[in-house]
Amino acid sequence: MSQVAVIGFRANRYDYREMLHNATFCLVPRGRRLGSFRFLEALQAACVPVMLSNGWELPFSEVIDWNQAAIIGDERLLLQIPSTIRSIHQDKILALRQQTQFLWEAYFSSVEKIVLTTLEIIQDRIFKHISRNSLIWNKHPGGLFVLPQYSSYLGDFPYYYANLGLKPLSTFTAVIHAVTPLVSQSQPVLKLLVAVAKSQYCAQIIVLWNCDKPLPAKHRWPATSVPVIVIEGESKVMSSRFLPYDNIVTDAVLSLDEDTVLSTTEVDFAFTVWQSFPERIVGYPARSHFWDNTKERWGYTSKWTNDYSMVLTGAAIYHKYYHYLYTHYLPASLKNMVDQLANCEDILMNFLVSAVTKLPPIKVTQKKQYKETMMGQDLFRLQDKPSVIAEVPLVLVALVAFSNSDSSAQKTFCEQEGAIQKRTYCFQFQLHLSTGLCFGCLAKPEYSFFILQHRQVVPAALGNTSRASRWADPDHFAQRQSCMNTFASWFGYMPLIHSQMRLDPVLFKDQVSILRKKYRDIERL
Repeated sequence: MSQVAVIGFRANRYDYREMLHNATFCLVPRGRRLGSFRFLEALQAACVPVMLSNGWELPFSEVIDWNQAAIIGDERLLLQIPSTIRSIHQDKILALRQQTQFLWEAYFSSVEKIVLTTLEIIQDRIFKHISRNSLIWNKHPGGLFVLPQYSSYLGDFPYYYANLGLKPLSTFTAVIHAVTPLVSQSQPVLKLLVAVAKSQYCAQIIVLWNCDKPLPAKHRWPATSVPVIVIEGESKVMSSRFLPYDNIVTDAVLSLDEDTVLSTTEVDFAFTVWQSFPERIVGYPARSHFWDNTKERWGYTSKWTNDYSMVLTGAAIYHKYYHYLYTHYLPASLKNMVDQLANCEDILMNFLVSAVTKLPPIKVTQKKQYKETMMGQDLFRLQDKPSVIAEVPLVLVALVAFSNSDSSAQKTFCEQEGAIQKRTYCFQFQLHLSTGLCFGCLAKPEYSFFILQHRQVVPAALGNTSRASRWADPDHFAQRQSCMNTFASWFGYMPLIHSQMRLDPVLFKDQVSILRKKYRDIERL
Protein backbone atom coordinates (compact mmCIF):
# COMPACT_ATOMS: atom_id res chain seq x y z
CA MET A 1 0.00 0.00 0.00
CA SER A 2 1.37 3.38 -0.97
CA GLN A 3 2.20 5.81 1.75
CA VAL A 4 0.24 9.07 1.73
CA ALA A 5 1.00 12.24 3.67
CA VAL A 6 -1.54 14.98 4.14
CA ILE A 7 0.46 18.14 3.56
CA GLY A 8 -0.38 20.69 6.19
CA PHE A 9 -1.33 18.16 8.88
CA ARG A 10 0.78 18.60 11.98
CA ALA A 11 0.69 16.79 15.28
CA ASN A 12 3.10 16.71 18.16
CA ARG A 13 3.76 13.00 17.87
CA TYR A 14 4.73 13.20 14.17
CA ASP A 15 7.80 14.75 12.61
CA TYR A 16 6.55 16.72 9.63
CA ARG A 17 9.78 16.57 7.61
CA GLU A 18 10.25 12.88 8.26
CA MET A 19 6.71 12.11 7.17
CA LEU A 20 7.15 14.21 4.06
CA HIS A 21 10.32 12.49 2.92
CA ASN A 22 9.03 9.00 3.72
CA ALA A 23 5.75 9.49 1.86
CA THR A 24 5.17 8.40 -1.73
CA PHE A 25 2.11 10.57 -2.37
CA CYS A 26 1.34 13.93 -0.78
CA LEU A 27 -2.17 15.37 -0.73
CA VAL A 28 -2.16 19.05 -1.66
CA PRO A 29 -5.71 20.37 -1.06
CA ARG A 30 -7.01 23.81 -1.91
CA GLY A 31 -5.53 26.61 0.16
CA ARG A 32 -6.64 30.13 0.90
CA ARG A 33 -4.47 31.58 -1.88
CA LEU A 34 -3.93 30.99 -5.58
CA GLY A 35 -0.97 28.74 -4.84
CA SER A 36 0.58 26.71 -2.05
CA PHE A 37 4.19 26.33 -1.03
CA ARG A 38 3.18 22.85 0.23
CA PHE A 39 3.16 21.91 -3.42
CA LEU A 40 6.82 22.89 -3.78
CA GLU A 41 7.66 21.07 -0.54
CA ALA A 42 6.24 17.90 -2.03
CA LEU A 43 8.30 18.33 -5.22
CA GLN A 44 11.48 18.88 -3.24
CA ALA A 45 10.89 15.73 -1.17
CA ALA A 46 10.25 13.59 -4.30
CA CYS A 47 6.70 13.04 -3.04
CA VAL A 48 4.16 12.84 -5.84
CA PRO A 49 1.66 15.70 -5.35
CA VAL A 50 -2.00 14.68 -5.38
CA MET A 51 -3.74 17.90 -6.35
CA LEU A 52 -7.20 18.53 -4.91
CA SER A 53 -7.87 22.06 -6.07
CA ASN A 54 -10.26 22.37 -8.98
CA GLY A 55 -9.44 25.29 -11.22
CA TRP A 56 -5.98 25.91 -9.80
CA GLU A 57 -3.44 26.67 -12.53
CA LEU A 58 -0.22 24.82 -11.75
CA PRO A 59 3.02 26.83 -12.09
CA PHE A 60 4.50 27.06 -15.58
CA SER A 61 1.73 24.81 -16.90
CA GLU A 62 2.17 26.53 -20.26
CA VAL A 63 5.31 24.46 -20.82
CA ILE A 64 5.37 21.81 -18.05
CA ASP A 65 3.29 18.68 -18.45
CA TRP A 66 2.23 18.12 -14.84
CA ASN A 67 0.57 14.80 -15.68
CA GLN A 68 4.12 13.37 -15.74
CA ALA A 69 4.83 14.45 -12.15
CA ALA A 70 1.53 14.81 -10.27
CA ILE A 71 -1.88 13.24 -9.79
CA ILE A 72 -4.61 15.72 -10.66
CA GLY A 73 -7.67 14.82 -8.57
CA ASP A 74 -11.21 16.16 -8.36
CA GLU A 75 -12.36 17.74 -5.13
CA ARG A 76 -15.83 16.28 -5.68
CA LEU A 77 -14.41 12.73 -5.85
CA LEU A 78 -12.28 12.87 -2.72
CA LEU A 79 -13.24 9.38 -1.51
CA GLN A 80 -11.98 7.80 -4.72
CA ILE A 81 -8.42 9.09 -4.23
CA PRO A 82 -7.15 6.09 -2.16
CA SER A 83 -8.31 3.51 -4.73
CA THR A 84 -6.91 5.64 -7.57
CA ILE A 85 -3.49 5.78 -5.92
CA ARG A 86 -3.44 2.04 -5.16
CA SER A 87 -4.08 1.26 -8.84
CA ILE A 88 -0.91 3.03 -10.02
CA HIS A 89 1.85 0.60 -11.03
CA GLN A 90 5.21 0.78 -9.27
CA ASP A 91 7.02 1.66 -12.52
CA LYS A 92 4.68 4.59 -13.00
CA ILE A 93 5.24 5.71 -9.41
CA LEU A 94 9.00 5.65 -9.94
CA ALA A 95 8.65 7.71 -13.13
CA LEU A 96 6.45 10.24 -11.32
CA ARG A 97 8.91 10.64 -8.46
CA GLN A 98 11.86 11.00 -10.81
CA GLN A 99 10.02 13.70 -12.70
CA THR A 100 9.28 15.61 -9.49
CA GLN A 101 13.00 15.70 -8.78
CA PHE A 102 13.84 16.83 -12.30
CA LEU A 103 11.27 19.63 -12.26
CA TRP A 104 12.34 20.79 -8.80
CA GLU A 105 16.02 20.92 -9.72
CA ALA A 106 15.43 22.45 -13.15
CA TYR A 107 12.90 25.17 -12.40
CA PHE A 108 11.96 25.58 -8.72
CA SER A 109 15.01 24.98 -6.52
CA SER A 110 15.90 28.67 -6.24
CA VAL A 111 14.37 32.07 -6.78
CA GLU A 112 16.90 32.63 -9.56
CA LYS A 113 15.69 29.56 -11.47
CA ILE A 114 12.05 30.56 -11.04
CA VAL A 115 12.82 34.00 -12.46
CA LEU A 116 14.92 32.62 -15.31
CA THR A 117 12.22 30.11 -16.20
CA THR A 118 9.65 32.89 -16.31
CA LEU A 119 11.85 35.00 -18.59
CA GLU A 120 12.58 32.07 -20.90
CA ILE A 121 8.87 31.29 -21.25
CA ILE A 122 8.23 34.94 -22.15
CA GLN A 123 11.04 34.76 -24.69
CA ASP A 124 9.46 31.68 -26.26
CA ARG A 125 6.18 33.56 -26.56
CA ILE A 126 7.88 36.41 -28.40
CA PHE A 127 10.19 34.37 -30.65
CA LYS A 128 7.90 31.54 -31.58
CA HIS A 129 10.05 30.48 -34.53
CA ILE A 130 12.81 29.32 -32.14
CA SER A 131 10.67 28.45 -29.12
CA ARG A 132 11.39 25.26 -27.19
CA ASN A 133 8.89 22.43 -27.50
CA SER A 134 7.33 20.33 -24.76
CA LEU A 135 10.01 17.62 -24.94
CA ILE A 136 12.75 20.12 -24.12
CA TRP A 137 10.90 21.56 -21.13
CA ASN A 138 9.86 18.18 -19.71
CA LYS A 139 12.98 16.10 -20.28
CA HIS A 140 16.43 16.36 -18.81
CA PRO A 141 18.37 18.69 -18.88
CA GLY A 142 15.42 21.09 -19.24
CA GLY A 143 14.67 24.34 -21.00
CA LEU A 144 17.27 26.48 -19.20
CA PHE A 145 20.22 24.48 -20.55
CA VAL A 146 18.91 23.97 -24.09
CA LEU A 147 19.45 27.30 -25.81
CA PRO A 148 17.14 27.71 -28.84
CA GLN A 149 19.52 30.24 -30.40
CA TYR A 150 21.89 27.34 -31.05
CA SER A 151 19.41 25.30 -33.09
CA SER A 152 15.70 24.61 -33.43
CA TYR A 153 16.37 20.97 -34.34
CA LEU A 154 16.50 18.54 -31.42
CA GLY A 155 18.97 16.30 -33.25
CA ASP A 156 21.63 19.01 -32.87
CA PHE A 157 21.68 18.52 -29.10
CA PRO A 158 23.32 15.50 -27.40
CA TYR A 159 20.36 14.77 -25.09
CA TYR A 160 17.65 13.61 -27.49
CA TYR A 161 19.26 11.02 -29.75
CA ALA A 162 17.38 8.16 -28.08
CA ASN A 163 14.04 9.98 -28.27
CA LEU A 164 14.51 10.69 -31.97
CA GLY A 165 16.01 7.31 -32.82
CA LEU A 166 19.22 9.00 -33.97
CA LYS A 167 22.94 8.58 -33.44
CA PRO A 168 25.67 11.22 -33.47
CA LEU A 169 27.74 11.60 -36.62
CA SER A 170 30.36 8.90 -36.98
CA THR A 171 33.27 11.33 -37.31
CA PHE A 172 34.93 13.93 -35.09
CA THR A 173 36.79 17.22 -35.42
CA ALA A 174 40.07 17.46 -33.54
CA VAL A 175 40.87 20.87 -32.02
CA ILE A 176 44.52 21.22 -31.02
CA HIS A 177 45.35 24.16 -28.78
CA ALA A 178 48.81 25.42 -29.80
CA VAL A 179 50.68 27.99 -27.70
CA THR A 180 54.34 27.41 -28.66
CA PRO A 181 56.00 28.19 -32.00
CA LEU A 182 57.08 25.55 -34.46
CA VAL A 183 60.87 25.33 -34.36
CA SER A 184 61.41 21.65 -35.08
CA GLN A 185 59.73 18.95 -37.13
CA SER A 186 60.06 16.62 -34.14
CA GLN A 187 57.83 18.69 -31.86
CA PRO A 188 55.05 16.78 -30.08
CA VAL A 189 52.28 18.81 -31.72
CA LEU A 190 53.28 17.57 -35.17
CA LYS A 191 53.48 13.97 -34.02
CA LEU A 192 50.07 14.37 -32.40
CA LEU A 193 48.61 15.83 -35.58
CA VAL A 194 49.83 12.87 -37.64
CA ALA A 195 48.52 10.29 -35.14
CA VAL A 196 45.08 11.91 -34.97
CA ALA A 197 44.84 12.27 -38.75
CA LYS A 198 45.30 8.51 -39.13
CA SER A 199 42.14 7.80 -37.14
CA GLN A 200 39.40 6.26 -39.23
CA TYR A 201 36.89 8.58 -37.52
CA CYS A 202 38.75 11.87 -38.01
CA ALA A 203 36.97 14.27 -40.39
CA GLN A 204 39.27 17.26 -39.96
CA ILE A 205 41.83 18.85 -37.64
CA ILE A 206 41.65 22.43 -36.42
CA VAL A 207 44.80 23.95 -34.96
CA LEU A 208 43.94 26.91 -32.76
CA TRP A 209 47.04 29.08 -32.94
CA ASN A 210 47.19 30.96 -29.63
CA CYS A 211 50.93 31.53 -29.85
CA ASP A 212 52.41 35.04 -29.77
CA LYS A 213 54.55 34.18 -32.80
CA PRO A 214 53.21 34.46 -36.36
CA LEU A 215 51.48 31.55 -38.04
CA PRO A 216 53.88 28.97 -39.49
CA ALA A 217 54.04 28.60 -43.25
CA LYS A 218 51.81 25.93 -44.75
CA HIS A 219 54.74 23.73 -45.70
CA ARG A 220 55.69 23.45 -42.01
CA TRP A 221 52.62 21.34 -41.30
CA PRO A 222 52.79 17.62 -42.15
CA ALA A 223 50.79 16.23 -45.06
CA THR A 224 47.71 14.36 -43.87
CA SER A 225 44.75 12.54 -45.39
CA VAL A 226 42.29 14.91 -43.69
CA PRO A 227 42.01 18.71 -43.92
CA VAL A 228 44.08 20.69 -41.45
CA ILE A 229 42.65 24.14 -40.70
CA VAL A 230 44.82 26.60 -38.78
CA ILE A 231 42.87 29.34 -37.00
CA GLU A 232 44.71 32.21 -35.40
CA GLY A 233 43.18 33.12 -32.07
CA GLU A 234 42.12 36.75 -32.01
CA SER A 235 42.44 37.32 -28.28
CA LYS A 236 45.00 34.56 -27.51
CA VAL A 237 43.17 33.57 -24.32
CA MET A 238 42.39 30.17 -22.82
CA SER A 239 38.62 30.41 -23.30
CA SER A 240 39.08 30.75 -27.04
CA ARG A 241 39.63 27.00 -27.28
CA PHE A 242 35.94 26.56 -26.43
CA LEU A 243 34.49 29.06 -28.89
CA PRO A 244 31.75 27.65 -31.18
CA TYR A 245 33.77 27.81 -34.40
CA ASP A 246 31.78 27.44 -37.61
CA ASN A 247 34.55 25.19 -38.92
CA ILE A 248 33.44 22.44 -36.52
CA VAL A 249 30.96 20.51 -38.65
CA THR A 250 30.85 17.24 -36.69
CA ASP A 251 28.94 16.49 -33.51
CA ALA A 252 32.04 15.34 -31.64
CA VAL A 253 35.04 17.48 -30.72
CA LEU A 254 38.35 15.88 -29.76
CA SER A 255 40.00 18.53 -27.58
CA LEU A 256 43.79 18.27 -27.34
CA ASP A 257 46.65 20.16 -25.78
CA GLU A 258 49.64 20.57 -28.05
CA ASP A 259 51.86 18.40 -25.82
CA THR A 260 49.38 15.53 -25.52
CA VAL A 261 50.72 12.09 -26.42
CA LEU A 262 48.04 9.82 -27.87
CA SER A 263 48.22 7.01 -30.36
CA THR A 264 45.76 6.50 -33.21
CA THR A 265 44.36 3.45 -31.45
CA GLU A 266 43.68 5.40 -28.28
CA VAL A 267 41.86 8.07 -30.26
CA ASP A 268 39.72 5.46 -32.04
CA PHE A 269 38.75 3.73 -28.82
CA ALA A 270 37.88 6.93 -26.96
CA PHE A 271 35.63 8.05 -29.82
CA THR A 272 33.91 4.67 -29.95
CA VAL A 273 33.12 4.99 -26.24
CA TRP A 274 31.87 8.56 -26.67
CA GLN A 275 29.37 7.47 -29.32
CA SER A 276 27.53 5.57 -26.57
CA PHE A 277 27.68 8.53 -24.16
CA PRO A 278 27.38 11.64 -26.38
CA GLU A 279 26.20 13.91 -23.56
CA ARG A 280 29.32 13.33 -21.42
CA ILE A 281 33.01 14.15 -21.50
CA VAL A 282 35.04 11.04 -22.40
CA GLY A 283 38.81 11.00 -22.17
CA TYR A 284 42.08 10.00 -20.55
CA PRO A 285 43.60 12.34 -17.92
CA ALA A 286 41.38 12.24 -14.82
CA ARG A 287 41.35 14.44 -11.73
CA SER A 288 39.22 14.64 -8.61
CA HIS A 289 37.84 17.05 -6.03
CA PHE A 290 37.35 16.69 -2.29
CA TRP A 291 36.06 18.64 0.67
CA ASP A 292 38.81 19.86 2.98
CA ASN A 293 37.32 19.90 6.48
CA THR A 294 40.28 21.75 7.98
CA LYS A 295 40.07 24.64 5.52
CA GLU A 296 36.31 24.31 4.95
CA ARG A 297 36.68 24.58 1.21
CA TRP A 298 36.87 22.43 -1.89
CA GLY A 299 40.19 20.94 -2.86
CA TYR A 300 41.69 19.70 -6.13
CA THR A 301 43.87 16.63 -6.45
CA SER A 302 45.74 14.86 -9.21
CA LYS A 303 46.52 11.73 -7.20
CA TRP A 304 46.26 8.45 -9.09
CA THR A 305 43.29 6.72 -7.49
CA ASN A 306 40.28 4.70 -8.59
CA ASP A 307 38.08 7.72 -7.93
CA TYR A 308 37.73 10.73 -10.21
CA SER A 309 35.27 13.52 -10.98
CA MET A 310 36.89 15.34 -13.89
CA VAL A 311 38.40 14.38 -17.23
CA LEU A 312 40.70 17.13 -18.43
CA THR A 313 40.11 18.59 -21.88
CA GLY A 314 43.75 18.16 -22.82
CA ALA A 315 42.73 14.75 -24.22
CA ALA A 316 38.94 14.42 -24.21
CA ILE A 317 35.94 14.10 -26.51
CA TYR A 318 32.64 15.90 -26.01
CA HIS A 319 29.72 17.29 -28.03
CA LYS A 320 30.29 20.55 -29.86
CA TYR A 321 27.18 22.05 -28.22
CA TYR A 322 29.23 22.51 -25.06
CA HIS A 323 31.36 25.07 -26.91
CA TYR A 324 28.22 27.13 -27.47
CA LEU A 325 27.02 26.61 -23.91
CA TYR A 326 30.42 27.55 -22.47
CA THR A 327 30.46 30.74 -24.53
CA HIS A 328 26.86 31.89 -24.11
CA TYR A 329 25.68 30.40 -20.80
CA LEU A 330 28.57 30.96 -18.42
CA PRO A 331 29.05 34.47 -17.02
CA ALA A 332 31.84 36.70 -18.29
CA SER A 333 33.31 36.85 -14.76
CA LEU A 334 34.24 33.16 -14.76
CA LYS A 335 35.65 33.24 -18.29
CA ASN A 336 37.65 36.37 -17.51
CA MET A 337 39.08 34.64 -14.46
CA VAL A 338 40.16 31.70 -16.60
CA ASP A 339 41.75 34.00 -19.18
CA GLN A 340 43.60 36.09 -16.62
CA LEU A 341 45.04 33.02 -14.91
CA ALA A 342 45.59 31.14 -18.18
CA ASN A 343 44.38 28.21 -16.12
CA CYS A 344 41.27 26.27 -15.04
CA GLU A 345 39.42 26.28 -18.37
CA ASP A 346 39.30 22.47 -18.26
CA ILE A 347 37.87 22.52 -14.73
CA LEU A 348 35.20 25.03 -15.75
CA MET A 349 34.15 22.87 -18.69
CA ASN A 350 33.80 19.87 -16.36
CA PHE A 351 31.69 21.95 -13.97
CA LEU A 352 29.42 22.98 -16.82
CA VAL A 353 28.90 19.51 -18.29
CA SER A 354 28.30 17.90 -14.89
CA ALA A 355 25.83 20.65 -13.95
CA VAL A 356 23.90 20.05 -17.17
CA THR A 357 23.92 16.25 -17.24
CA LYS A 358 24.00 15.50 -13.48
CA LEU A 359 26.45 12.76 -14.49
CA PRO A 360 30.20 12.24 -14.08
CA PRO A 361 32.61 12.15 -17.03
CA ILE A 362 33.92 8.84 -18.33
CA LYS A 363 37.54 7.83 -18.13
CA VAL A 364 38.82 5.34 -20.66
CA THR A 365 41.72 2.92 -20.46
CA GLN A 366 44.21 3.63 -17.72
CA LYS A 367 47.35 5.20 -19.08
CA LYS A 368 49.54 6.21 -16.18
CA GLN A 369 52.33 7.35 -18.42
CA TYR A 370 50.06 10.01 -19.96
CA LYS A 371 51.07 12.59 -17.39
CA GLU A 372 54.69 11.54 -17.16
CA THR A 373 55.11 11.38 -20.93
CA MET A 374 53.42 14.70 -21.53
CA MET A 375 55.38 16.44 -18.80
CA GLY A 376 58.65 14.82 -19.76
CA GLN A 377 58.87 15.88 -23.39
CA ASP A 378 60.94 18.97 -22.66
CA LEU A 379 63.23 16.89 -20.49
CA PHE A 380 63.80 14.37 -23.27
CA ARG A 381 64.70 17.19 -25.62
CA LEU A 382 67.19 18.51 -23.06
CA GLN A 383 68.70 15.08 -22.65
CA ASP A 384 69.60 15.22 -26.33
CA LYS A 385 71.58 18.39 -25.56
CA PRO A 386 74.04 17.48 -22.78
CA SER A 387 75.92 20.72 -23.35
CA VAL A 388 72.82 22.68 -22.50
CA ILE A 389 72.29 20.70 -19.30
CA ALA A 390 75.89 21.23 -18.28
CA GLU A 391 75.46 24.96 -18.62
CA VAL A 392 72.31 25.05 -16.48
CA PRO A 393 73.08 25.22 -12.75
CA LEU A 394 71.23 23.23 -10.14
CA VAL A 395 69.43 25.48 -7.69
CA LEU A 396 68.34 24.39 -4.25
CA VAL A 397 64.72 25.47 -3.87
CA ALA A 398 63.66 24.04 -0.57
CA LEU A 399 65.02 21.94 2.24
CA VAL A 400 62.20 20.64 4.36
CA ALA A 401 62.79 18.52 7.46
CA PHE A 402 60.02 16.37 8.85
CA SER A 403 59.65 14.57 12.13
CA ASN A 404 58.02 11.18 12.03
CA SER A 405 55.38 12.43 14.44
CA ASP A 406 54.10 15.10 12.03
CA SER A 407 52.91 12.62 9.43
CA SER A 408 49.75 14.54 8.47
CA ALA A 409 51.63 17.71 7.52
CA GLN A 410 54.23 15.66 5.70
CA LYS A 411 51.59 13.73 3.79
CA THR A 412 49.88 16.94 2.67
CA PHE A 413 53.12 18.49 1.48
CA CYS A 414 54.14 15.37 -0.38
CA GLU A 415 50.82 15.11 -2.17
CA GLN A 416 50.89 18.74 -3.22
CA GLU A 417 54.46 18.64 -4.47
CA GLY A 418 54.16 15.23 -6.13
CA ALA A 419 56.87 13.67 -4.03
CA ILE A 420 57.18 9.91 -3.68
CA GLN A 421 56.05 8.88 -0.23
CA LYS A 422 56.65 5.70 1.75
CA ARG A 423 55.32 5.46 5.27
CA THR A 424 56.07 8.88 6.74
CA TYR A 425 59.03 9.63 4.52
CA CYS A 426 59.44 11.88 1.54
CA PHE A 427 62.36 10.99 -0.65
CA GLN A 428 64.83 13.11 -2.46
CA PHE A 429 63.85 13.91 -6.00
CA GLN A 430 64.56 16.44 -8.69
CA LEU A 431 61.80 18.54 -10.18
CA HIS A 432 62.33 19.82 -13.67
CA LEU A 433 61.37 23.49 -13.83
CA SER A 434 59.70 23.47 -17.21
CA THR A 435 57.69 20.30 -16.78
CA GLY A 436 57.22 19.42 -13.13
CA LEU A 437 58.57 15.97 -13.94
CA CYS A 438 59.85 13.89 -11.06
CA PHE A 439 62.93 11.94 -12.15
CA GLY A 440 65.92 10.27 -10.58
CA CYS A 441 63.86 9.51 -7.48
CA LEU A 442 65.54 7.71 -4.62
CA ALA A 443 63.92 5.30 -2.19
CA LYS A 444 66.04 5.38 0.92
CA PRO A 445 63.97 4.93 4.09
CA GLU A 446 66.63 6.58 6.23
CA TYR A 447 65.67 9.96 4.76
CA SER A 448 63.33 11.93 6.99
CA PHE A 449 63.55 14.95 4.76
CA PHE A 450 63.72 15.65 1.08
CA ILE A 451 65.51 18.14 -1.04
CA LEU A 452 63.53 19.75 -3.80
CA GLN A 453 65.79 20.69 -6.66
CA HIS A 454 65.22 21.88 -10.16
CA ARG A 455 67.19 23.15 -13.08
CA GLN A 456 66.74 26.74 -14.13
CA VAL A 457 66.10 26.39 -17.83
CA VAL A 458 66.05 29.39 -20.09
CA PRO A 459 63.48 29.39 -22.93
CA ALA A 460 66.23 28.95 -25.50
CA ALA A 461 67.06 25.55 -24.03
CA LEU A 462 63.54 24.42 -24.80
CA GLY A 463 63.53 25.48 -28.40
CA ASN A 464 62.63 29.15 -27.94
CA THR A 465 59.21 28.42 -26.54
CA SER A 466 57.15 31.57 -26.19
CA ARG A 467 55.37 30.43 -23.08
CA ALA A 468 56.57 28.35 -20.18
CA SER A 469 54.69 25.19 -19.42
CA ARG A 470 51.86 25.69 -16.97
CA TRP A 471 53.33 22.88 -14.88
CA ALA A 472 56.33 25.11 -14.23
CA ASP A 473 54.23 27.76 -12.51
CA PRO A 474 54.40 27.23 -8.72
CA ASP A 475 51.01 28.93 -8.42
CA HIS A 476 49.38 26.55 -10.89
CA PHE A 477 48.09 24.13 -8.24
CA ALA A 478 46.96 26.89 -5.88
CA GLN A 479 45.12 28.61 -8.71
CA ARG A 480 43.19 25.45 -9.49
CA GLN A 481 42.19 25.12 -5.85
CA SER A 482 40.89 28.69 -5.93
CA CYS A 483 39.06 28.10 -9.21
CA MET A 484 37.22 25.12 -7.74
CA ASN A 485 35.71 27.26 -4.99
CA THR A 486 34.90 30.22 -7.22
CA PHE A 487 33.10 27.99 -9.71
CA ALA A 488 31.19 26.16 -6.97
CA SER A 489 30.11 29.51 -5.53
CA TRP A 490 28.67 30.67 -8.85
CA PHE A 491 26.81 27.41 -9.50
CA GLY A 492 25.48 27.50 -5.95
CA TYR A 493 26.59 23.93 -5.24
CA MET A 494 29.28 21.44 -6.24
CA PRO A 495 28.11 19.92 -9.56
CA LEU A 496 31.06 17.52 -9.95
CA ILE A 497 30.18 13.88 -9.33
CA HIS A 498 32.63 11.16 -8.36
CA SER A 499 32.90 7.99 -10.36
CA GLN A 500 34.94 4.80 -10.22
CA MET A 501 33.99 3.54 -13.66
CA ARG A 502 36.68 3.06 -16.27
CA LEU A 503 35.97 1.64 -19.70
CA ASP A 504 38.58 -0.63 -21.26
CA PRO A 505 38.55 -2.49 -24.56
CA VAL A 506 37.19 -6.03 -24.52
CA LEU A 507 39.91 -8.50 -23.48
CA PHE A 508 42.10 -5.62 -22.26
CA LYS A 509 45.06 -7.13 -20.39
CA ASP A 510 43.46 -10.58 -20.63
CA GLN A 511 45.85 -13.50 -21.05
CA VAL A 512 44.74 -14.39 -24.56
CA SER A 513 46.29 -14.06 -27.96
CA ILE A 514 46.86 -10.45 -29.00
CA LEU A 515 45.32 -11.33 -32.36
CA ARG A 516 41.92 -11.64 -30.69
CA LYS A 517 41.99 -8.06 -29.46
CA LYS A 518 40.65 -5.17 -31.53
CA TYR A 519 42.61 -2.41 -29.76
CA ARG A 520 45.76 -4.42 -29.26
CA ASP A 521 48.15 -1.47 -29.47
CA ILE A 522 46.72 0.14 -26.32
CA GLU A 523 48.23 -2.56 -24.11
CA ARG A 524 51.72 -1.64 -25.24
CA LEU A 525 51.37 1.96 -24.04
